[in-house]
Amino acid sequence: MPVAAAAPLISSVQKLVLYETRARYFLVGSNPAETKYRVLKIDRTEPKDLVIIDDKHVYTQQEVRELLGRLDLGNRTKMGQKGSSGLSRAVSAFGIVGFVRFLEGYYIVLITKRRKMADIGGHAIYKIEDTNMIYIPNDSVRVSHPDEARYLRIFQNVDLSSNFYFSYSYDLSHSLQYNLTVLRMPLETLKTETTQTRQESFDIFEDEGLSTQGGSGVFGICSKPYEKYVWNAKLLEAVRTAVHRDWLLYIIHGFCGQSKLLIYGRPIYVTLIARRSSKFAGTRFLKRGANCEGDVANEVETEQILYDASVMSFSAGSYSSYVQVRGSVPLYWSQDISTMMPKPPITLDQADPYAHVAALHFDQMLQRFGSPIIILNLVKEREKRKHERILSEELVAAVTYLNQFLPPEHAIIYIPWDMAKYTKSKLCNVLDRLNVIAESVVKKTGFFVNRPDSYCSILRPDEKWNELGGCVVSTGRLQTGVLRTNCVDCLDRTNTAQFMVGKCALAYQLYSLGLIDKPNLQFDTDAVRLFEELYEDHGDTLSLQYGGSQLVHRVKTYRKIAPWTQHSKDIMQTLSRYYSNAFSDADRQDSINLFLGVFKPAEGKPHLWELPTDFYLHHKNTLGLLQTRQSYTYWWTTGVLKHLPLPFDEVTCAENRRKLTVKKFHKYEEEIDIHNEFFRPYELSSFDETFCLAMTNSTRDFMPKNVGIDASPFTVRKPDETGKSVLGNKNNREETVLQRKTAASAPPPPSEEAVSSSSEDDSGTDKEDEGAVSQRSTPVKVTDTGDNTKITENVVQSTKDVYGVNLSDIPSEDDLTIYARFVQLGQSQHKQDKGSQQFCSKHTLDKVINLIPISSFSQDNIYEVQPPRADRKSIEIFHAHIQAGRGNMQPLGRDDFLMYREYIRNRYM
Repeated sequence: MPVAAAAPLISSVQKLVLYETRARYFLVGSNPAETKYRVLKIDRTEPKDLVIIDDKHVYTQQEVRELLGRLDLGNRTKMGQKGSSGLSRAVSAFGIVGFVRFLEGYYIVLITKRRKMADIGGHAIYKIEDTNMIYIPNDSVRVSHPDEARYLRIFQNVDLSSNFYFSYSYDLSHSLQYNLTVLRMPLETLKTETTQTRQESFDIFEDEGLSTQGGSGVFGICSKPYEKYVWNAKLLEAVRTAVHRDWLLYIIHGFCGQSKLLIYGRPIYVTLIARRSSKFAGTRFLKRGANCEGDVANEVETEQILYDASVMSFSAGSYSSYVQVRGSVPLYWSQDISTMMPKPPITLDQADPYAHVAALHFDQMLQRFGSPIIILNLVKEREKRKHERILSEELVAAVTYLNQFLPPEHAIIYIPWDMAKYTKSKLCNVLDRLNVIAESVVKKTGFFVNRPDSYCSILRPDEKWNELGGCVVSTGRLQTGVLRTNCVDCLDRTNTAQFMVGKCALAYQLYSLGLIDKPNLQFDTDAVRLFEELYEDHGDTLSLQYGGSQLVHRVKTYRKIAPWTQHSKDIMQTLSRYYSNAFSDADRQDSINLFLGVFKPAEGKPHLWELPTDFYLHHKNTLGLLQTRQSYTYWWTTGVLKHLPLPFDEVTCAENRRKLTVKKFHKYEEEIDIHNEFFRPYELSSFDETFCLAMTNSTRDFMPKNVGIDASPFTVRKPDETGKSVLGNKNNREETVLQRKTAASAPPPPSEEAVSSSSEDDSGTDKEDEGAVSQRSTPVKVTDTGDNTKITENVVQSTKDVYGVNLSDIPSEDDLTIYARFVQLGQSQHKQDKGSQQFCSKHTLDKVINLIPISSFSQDNIYEVQPPRADRKSIEIFHAHIQAGRGNMQPLGRDDFLMYREYIRNRYM
């Protein structure tokens, strides 16, 4: 079945301006080129209701100017009075977060500042930097309430400028595998789903049969977001059906980071996206376990995306991704923090002999990820006093019960491993054991890649590659199943385990794209250092959101190479986490409940701060009897089992097709033109503001600056060989410049025994803060003598340090033969130059070039050249160019008409 040409729909509302009158707000949205506009009218005369009118019409720039001019003239206090404007510009923005109401009228939340954080195939991902909250009703109709200001402060306690992300064209709530699978739907399926929409506007090309529904059309696809990871779903609920979809901007909460891995100049973008669940969301000790609907606390879906940035298109480029999940143990359990203990006792709140809540949770995972579901449980197994082991025993019982009803090939895999016990042991290497687990996990789940296996891997198959699981299709590979990692908090131990699994998957991803010869990556390489830095930022961010502090134990801690200064930092992070949990978590939890719409203020109900607990808000079964009860044996959703191991959400069926919005465009329409969206040809670009030049770079930030060093990012470096140590000292920029200038003549780096493990710390040591040169590979002494700076360096160097190779004493016979040929070429060239001067004096200029061999070696003669042969199409283009200069024009083709039509539409209509 043929696959349709499809592309993600790009929102045409990316710039917003809010205009204000006494009776209305007018929100004018436009595309980046400011050629298409939409207008929202918001009524300000209603004290408590939200009245929004969207006429669904697309305006041109001239039409919008005329509309605003008429509104300005019609709202002046006196006709013809120029001094008092009836229409004033209130604020400029980049998107709408949503609308919210407490006890008075509605507020509108606008994004006023944004920052680009990542780029996936030309689709930009932005981070919210600042927002503006504007009260809609005017002062004349406002009905004040004494508790409104307190609710407003609680709502604004959720810092929207901290780790909230959005995109105008890429669905961040879904994985890359889902987004690209939707674009590869069969052509017949998309034809049946195409919505025939047509703008009521004059089209000068209508009579020529060049409508957008004919010819070389491209399907624009927009999927319904996965609401579990959307944090402003409740804020957009009031307007979702009343406005055009371009006004709806869905935001996620979590982490997004991107770095550039340069492989001999070939740019490979490594992206890490973490989506935090908005269901049962909260802080560390206040949200544990799961609620009655199977949503667990601290649930985060982490996806690592790898793609070749030299090709931007989703259809022609090479893309790969791997997804894993963390989340609290899916049981009814909690910890009482009223005792003010660092580790409050774990209690099971409800008996669940039929694993009802675990069944709901794993049913969600089977629908989204397929099978197998692999659980990596890192909690302690042996304790003097039973604490964490309570969770392990209950989880084993729940998994055992659920597996007896599943087919054996789709059973839930349970892997218990006491990570804390292995860390304390001096005989065991924690990361080696994690690497073994990671290999077995990735082999079972596989990973996603949108291209078939390369020919070289077919010719020279790798043993590990042949054992890889997942689903192999004609267009590449699909990940089936997912790894679910948990400890008690799902912070420190979980992040290290996820890093090791991600590192293993990264090797397979690089191998699938033909970038390495074996699916294996070593520590202390530039690629792994870059990936480790991404994961540490990822872990710190998620730990701050849930636990109130950064990571306490990092990858270096488990590698046992962390410097002694790290212990004091760990103590400070532990104290910070304890303080946050004891004093500020309750206020943060109230803010999250209000922001997500879990609690809705209303007259006659208790206020949010008056509730003794929020247990009843998150467990809906406590407020009423459930209408239907799930089966104790057939605990999965109907239809999920027959499609396994494929996830049900990615199967082409009627239920999933209803989640799609499909529209057919011409290939030049800007709603699907990612080239226009990425390069912005209508804007003046600056290299200083170009995102791809500012992101973390493996060559600039991690590769040593030695001359003759191996430039491969997969070469194992010594602990002192890293570009981070030099660039990390921000206080001494002049020293950094001097070190870069003298890198070519610097002495060899110190031996591995002479370098302490403290140089592995990217943050620098106390010695570096005193001004000494960091332990890199350029030990240059810098002495400050007033205005002049003298540089003392060792001049005696070996050929290995200067040229990167050791010169042998006696050249081989092949080298001598090559050298003889080189000398003869030089002699022949010298004779030809002398002869050519005499030749030019006797003959005309057009006979100077004479293609004759001038060397006894005809294959490598520098003057023996072949003139290029022009193909037929190039000759036709050249002849057409000559005829056009003489006034003889060729008739225009269909593509010429389409291109001219698009130009006229964007320029004048």
